[in-house]
Amino acid sequence: MTILIRKAVIAHPGSPFNGQVKDILVKDGIISSISDSITQKADTVIDEQGVHVSAGWVDVFAHFCDPGLEFKETLQTGAHAAAAGGYTHVFVLPNTNPAVHSKTQVEYIREKSRQLPVNIHPIGAATKNAEGKELAEMYDMYNSGAVAFGDGKSPLQSSGIMLKALQYVKAFNGTVIQMPDDKTIGTHGLMNEGIISTRLGLPGKPAIAEEMMVMRDIELTAYAESKLHFTGISSIKSLQDIQAAKQKGLQVTCSVTPYQLYFSDEDLMQYDTNLKVNPPIRTAENRQALLKAVEEGWVDCIASHHFPQEWDSKTCEFEYAGFGMTGLETAFGVAGIVGIPAEKWVELVSANPRRIFNVHQSLVAEGEPADLTIFNPDVTYQFSERHIRSKSRNTPFVNRNLKGTVIGIINGEKVFLNK
Repeated sequence: MTILIRKAVIAHPGSPFNGQVKDILVKDGIISSISDSITQKADTVIDEQGVHVSAGWVDVFAHFCDPGLEFKETLQTGAHAAAAGGYTHVFVLPNTNPAVHSKTQVEYIREKSRQLPVNIHPIGAATKNAEGKELAEMYDMYNSGAVAFGDGKSPLQSSGIMLKALQYVKAFNGTVIQMPDDKTIGTHGLMNEGIISTRLGLPGKPAIAEEMMVMRDIELTAYAESKLHFTGISSIKSLQDIQAAKQKGLQVTCSVTPYQLYFSDEDLMQYDTNLKVNPPIRTAENRQALLKAVEEGWVDCIASHHFPQEWDSKTCEFEYAGFGMTGLETAFGVAGIVGIPAEKWVELVSANPRRIFNVHQSLVAEGEPADLTIFNPDVTYQFSERHIRSKSRNTPFVNRNLKGTVIGIINGEKVFLNK
């Protein structure tokens, strides 16, 4: 199969054609030609004004709920949501039933997703059943294809277990992923603790629950001389501590979510259950600080935190609603509407995650395997339910204006085009 992309702006820092407008010909999953003008006939021609091409995007924290929770999402529906959002690689959480805590579960996900348009990489649970009590067989999972390790949406609470996990992954140069949250602080919190939570009469989750965990884990990483990635950072104090750790030479990185860059806790005044998420949406002041941190390079990645919930878990009183929103289809458009340039976006979702987690560094160059995202960063549109490919619909972005559309992806011989 041949695909011709005409007059594409190549947005890829590692490409010799970065910033140039070129025609790109992909044949049988390989970039066969990049030139000013290609006249060869192709099975599919993409010829749209404003088209950009970069190395395929990588999401480092998404929940596909398979096995055991397929009523929320499946590997197939999750992969199509990711492809629609421009991703060619997705790291999926281990919080399934059973949990992804052995090579059998890793191999199940790898095998079942082999024919899907997106490369699905399991995050192996650091502990058995992701319960935080006893280390899982991480080395076996690594050999079977696990890309990183952590207990997903159940952050490791025990300092001793966390230290052992950090020491264990050193044997294969692995990385621990932690969503920092001290569950003994604000245990029953439903949203950010502050003026808005008081007005709404809802129990709050203070930022210190995150900040204490970040400080602890940085110290443990320094002691273990290991690698740690924090995801879902929502506090500027946490970012400052992470930046200080980097300046000391520690192998500590972090990601933020698109919704933290868009919403503030004031948006919860209508009790929209789609905005009930963990980490909670913080104040407007904190949102501006996170945006500045992204601009200044304190943040390494943007992670979707795609947490699908079935209808019953969101169509209920706020107190009883499940945590999370879907995020793969909207991440790029949210980033555009809050002012993140295309070049910075590609760095945050392609170059950096590939480097941090040792995912193959795809190049937009002749002779390279095609691992490409095709997009237009300048189109503003209203997001609607017709754009949703996920099995679940729990997103607050329906009927909101977003900026930046995904035309499709090319992942080897697998092609997915939005229509």
